[in-house]
Amino acid sequence: MNEMSDVATASGGRIRSFVERVEQLEQEIAELNEGKKEVFAEAKGEGFDIKILKEIIKLRKQDQDERDEHETLLDLYMRAMDEAEEPVAKAA
Repeated sequence: MNEMSDVATASGGRIRSFVERVEQLEQEIAELNEGKKEVFAEAKGEGFDIKILKEIIKLRKQDQDERDEHETLLDLYMRAMDEAEEPVAKAA
C-alpha cells in the first residue's frame, strides 16, 4: 500500500467510528423520547394536564432570574393589554 491509501484507510476508520457513535446516540435519543411519551401518557391517564406539566418542566429549566423576568414581562404585557381595552369598554 502506498502512503495515501494508508491515510485514507486510517481516516475511513475514524469516519466510520464517528458515524457509528452518532447513530448509536440517535438510537438512544429515540428510546428516551419514547420513554418520555410513555411518562406523559401515564400522567394523562391519571388525569393530569400534559400542557401544564410541560410548562412546569420548561420553567424548571430556567434559573430564578429568568423566571422572574418572564413573570414580570408577562404581567407587564397583560396590564398593557387591559389598559388598552378600558377606553373601548367605557365608551360602549
